[in-house]
Amino acid sequence: MAMDYPKPRYPQIKKDASDEELMYYARYLANAKEYKSNKVGFSAYGNTKPGDRVLMAAENLIEPRIVANITQALKEKGATVDQMILDFGQDREVEEMDEINFFIGGPGRPEPEIVRRMLVPWIYALAGQMKYDLLIQGNGGPSAKTVKRHAGIPWPSVEVFASETTTFPAELSELINRVTWDMIWTKGRGGKVHLTDAEGTDLTFTLWEEYYERPDSYGFAKEPRLGHLFCHPVQPLIDKADDNGILAGTTNHVGRPFPHLKVHFKDGVAVKVEGGGKYGEEWRKLLEETRDVQYPGHPRPGMFWLWEVALGTHPKAFRPTNFIKRSSWASFWERYRSGMIHVGVGTCLPEIYADTDTWAMKNGKPYGHIHVHLLFPTYEITTKSGEKIKVVDRGHLTALDHPEVRAFAAKYGDPDEVLKIHWVPALPGINTQGDYMQDYGKDPVSWMKKELSNYKVIEPQ
Repeated sequence: MAMDYPKPRYPQIKKDASDEELMYYARYLANAKEYKSNKVGFSAYGNTKPGDRVLMAAENLIEPRIVANITQALKEKGATVDQMILDFGQDREVEEMDEINFFIGGPGRPEPEIVRRMLVPWIYALAGQMKYDLLIQGNGGPSAKTVKRHAGIPWPSVEVFASETTTFPAELSELINRVTWDMIWTKGRGGKVHLTDAEGTDLTFTLWEEYYERPDSYGFAKEPRLGHLFCHPVQPLIDKADDNGILAGTTNHVGRPFPHLKVHFKDGVAVKVEGGGKYGEEWRKLLEETRDVQYPGHPRPGMFWLWEVALGTHPKAFRPTNFIKRSSWASFWERYRSGMIHVGVGTCLPEIYADTDTWAMKNGKPYGHIHVHLLFPTYEITTKSGEKIKVVDRGHLTALDHPEVRAFAAKYGDPDEVLKIHWVPALPGINTQGDYMQDYGKDPVSWMKKELSNYKVIEPQ
């Protein structure tokens, strides 16, 4: 067992809560500072004022009392709230192919679910045409450009809504993000990154200076995407793209956790996929189908270019107990936790770089990107001057130890408690006893379900 990884830690959760408790969190959000980032820790509605018109477009799989309490809190501020419930059918267990179906489009495939469930163009258009002051919709991704204010509703269940993920101080969270971003944007320019993880990831790539000179780049820019820090340049990628090595893991955004997967990269693009169960099997088919296709925004043929290395920054985020259900968004929620990285491989979202997907749709080619999560990553930059900077160390976000962050956290209590990580998963052979492949890698879901017995459930007050 690798004893140098952080020990398992499990949150206290409220699987249920009284209406009074839920209203506390709703009122907090109704008065908390708003940010452009539509992420956990930054989704809030504090700029709402009397007379504002709000469109709440929430999916039916969200706990209805969350929607009702947020609506009531906004009405208490003098706003009018129109509700729209988006019907995504009955809840069910997630399947391995859900990640593919959610993010990948192309010939013979239905429209990717991301367009219907998260980035919904017709809702964006409606909110703009009707001149709403605030659109509340979605749980992540780029904000709608049709309205002045777009905030998320990323809490699908009581246990994540009625928790410190909702009330963690936004100003402290912003400072954590900016201290982290300074390592990448200011000190990392032109440096070499070594990204590793306990489950087998071992990748290197260069933060080429040309990427820092693009004024309109989304995410990898002077102004970071708070809560979802882009630690790798986004498309269009340049000829010098040099991502080499292996990406490995067992979880993605919205699919069922899958048997251990390895994706091999050469000079920026995936060349081989090993393992991964049904998820890996479909990825291999798509890899072969697109291996010789030249997409705009990619320097050489191939669809599966590495471009998204996104870092979570929230100390209190945790894996929901209903992670296996579609209503929980599977592993989507846990990726917000500080020190966790998710890697996206494929084409960009049109909101980030439109040319690739637009071209693919016109020419009948697959498009979209899929993910692998890193639970215990180390992200180390060797700068041009030779200095080594660990942005993440074995799953720990080093900004949490920064003197400025700790001093600011002291305004809210003991910094050790304020900044304490609420959830650290157990992986056999890594930070707990056992054999990684036999006990976990072959069937991660069975192991994850057993872990849930370690959560402490707090009764409603």
